[in-house]
Amino acid sequence: MKRKPGQDKGEQDFYRGMIRLHILHHASKKAVFGFWFIEELARHGYKLSPGTLYPQLHEMERRGYLRSAKKEWQGRIRRVYRATKTGRTALQAAKERVRELFGELFEDE
Repeated sequence: MKRKPGQDKGEQDFYRGMIRLHILHHASKKAVFGFWFIEELARHGYKLSPGTLYPQLHEMERRGYLRSAKKEWQGRIRRVYRATKTGRTALQAAKERVRELFGELFEDE
């Protein structure tokens, strides 16, 4: 049986870091909530369950990259996330490193 990309546990480790960067990217632009991230990542082919996403959001908040607050959104109370200064600084540093590494990955194409 042929597996789809991302189904292998080891392969998922590669994508976990990219997903965290994607979260920081959007959270640095505006306040976003968990289910929005699930839908956004699905647009890019990543199918995350709440049981996978929310622990990542909580860990990023615990490490100081995100902060959350409860806000009303379309009549419901949601926990929204924003990047902190630490998160924005980490994102900028990661962008520079990713640009260099990914440039090398695609230089022969």
